[in-house]
Amino acid sequence: MPANSETQALLAEIAQWEFPPISKLNPTKVREVNEIFLRFSHAREAIAQVENRSIPGPAGEIPLRIYTPAGQAPFPVLVYFHGGGWVIGNLEMEESICRTLANRADCVVVSVDYRLAPEHLFPAAAEDAYAATLWVANHAAELNADRDRLAVGGESAGGNLAAVVAQMARDRQSLSLVYQLLFYPVIQYRFDTPSYRQNSKYYLLTKPLMKWFWDCYLTSAADGKNPYASPMFAKTLHNLPPALIITAELDILRDEAELYGDRLQAAGVPVKISRYNGTIHGFVNLAKKLPQGLSALEEASTALSAAFKA
Repeated sequence: MPANSETQALLAEIAQWEFPPISKLNPTKVREVNEIFLRFSHAREAIAQVENRSIPGPAGEIPLRIYTPAGQAPFPVLVYFHGGGWVIGNLEMEESICRTLANRADCVVVSVDYRLAPEHLFPAAAEDAYAATLWVANHAAELNADRDRLAVGGESAGGNLAAVVAQMARDRQSLSLVYQLLFYPVIQYRFDTPSYRQNSKYYLLTKPLMKWFWDCYLTSAADGKNPYASPMFAKTLHNLPPALIITAELDILRDEAELYGDRLQAAGVPVKISRYNGTIHGFVNLAKKLPQGLSALEEASTALSAAFKA
């Protein structure tokens, strides 16, 4: 189906902006351009407490932002990773999303500001994401959180990191996760699915841009075969936590995300794949303009609440 009316209006507005294709810019300029998209985040909900902290990481401190809802502790906890192709994005980009998830899923949300490429190549972001999740598990009590009800989540490259952390936790037998929340995640270093062919030229996230992100992130194409870069390439997906995978119909990443869900299901992992028709990659981040983003956050919050109570 074509883009719905809200998505068409947003794309028309963005088309009026005067800047070259992002894939033609250097990372510093791309990060500046990305700040413009903050105007399209939905309104920030009031929340009981927000705290900024830094924790030890594999190569220096990792900044965190911790969102705690009103209510009775200990809370379940979601460790959340921002999107941006491993190159752009920050804690501010996730502010609206994290507040909404914390309030509506009644959980602590810990947003992670992992190292960015190309200054820090793979596996820097993945190792930061894992280290932050392990730190949250080991310091749950001081966060008024319950380490036995620990989930990971993120969107786009952050969804990639959430899926990777789930695999790392299983492989390293270091912590137990109860859920993974994946908004339109990057799942594999390939560019040949039908959704790449159908959607690459028109809907913000293009094939050249996705190739640029991967080129910034990886040292070589060989890294793209590593399952901690491409979760799809893991030898087995058994014994991973249940998942909600939310996709957009007009997204080049749609098929790889849904195929990953199919593989998880075949491995016996409980999975719900929820496709939002008529909209584009990033629609949850653009929820001020795209109401489907709010619907997806409501669906995610309901799924998290159920997982935390299971």
